[in-house]
Amino acid sequence: MHAESRRGDEVRNILIDFGYTPETLLNNMSILKIDPSTFDALVLSHGHYDHFGGMVGFLSANKGKLKKNLPFFVGGEDCFCTRENALGQYGALDRKAIIDANLSLMMAEGPAIVADHAFTTGKIAQVSSEKPLQPTREKVGVVNGFGCFPDKMLPAKNTGTFIPDDFEHEIGTNFVVKGKGLVVLTSCRHRGVINTIRQAQAVSGLQKVHAVIGGFHILPPLDDAYIRQVVATLKDVNPDYLIPGHCSGDRFYDLARNELGDKVIHSAVGTRFVFGT
Repeated sequence: MHAESRRGDEVRNILIDFGYTPETLLNNMSILKIDPSTFDALVLSHGHYDHFGGMVGFLSANKGKLKKNLPFFVGGEDCFCTRENALGQYGALDRKAIIDANLSLMMAEGPAIVADHAFTTGKIAQVSSEKPLQPTREKVGVVNGFGCFPDKMLPAKNTGTFIPDDFEHEIGTNFVVKGKGLVVLTSCRHRGVINTIRQAQAVSGLQKVHAVIGGFHILPPLDDAYIRQVVATLKDVNPDYLIPGHCSGDRFYDLARNELGDKVIHSAVGTRFVFGT
């Protein structure tokens, strides 16, 4: 996601995640005429390859074009751990590529201001009935320069083998739109979309939610009862707009539309949403 914000004469640009391949990311940015030299910060929501796979190629293609010491936000050391999914190895975030690109690596385990206008959630507390959805497993350790440092990880996770991923490092990116409320940008929300909203509310001190945009990871084989509970809670949150994408799932979209009506908006790659005062 590309987020552009304005406050008076100030303009800030943030890139959130990098997609699965650099070819797709660079092609889409070219079509949308997004200039990487304008970026004021980069944010990685979590350590899944389909969200950071395009990063190395993006950094290589834009060598010398990005702002010096451009902040790169991750939710903690856990983001660098090696992961696997049901099909096998799922990669690890390339720390060396980040350092070599002269980016400023920002470990945002707690809430952090991003490019003056936005803020990250920090660690997302489990306060709702949602449970961490675990399509991957993670392993602590560094092999051939890839992985997470054992001394910076919880001892309980340092087992020397793959363990279920709790996504403790996952972060959301948020804005407060004057006169409108919170705009919460999710990515996959393995920690739960409700939990992410609640964390953004707690960090900002603002309850009103204007929009929630992104993937909610509410896919089969989750049963309707789980999905309906999430939808019911979203109805109580009462956002002005709910814009599911990526991994939200058709069943969630249908049930959400039944309950929230036209507040639920279909999104697709290249769609732009503008929120103003």
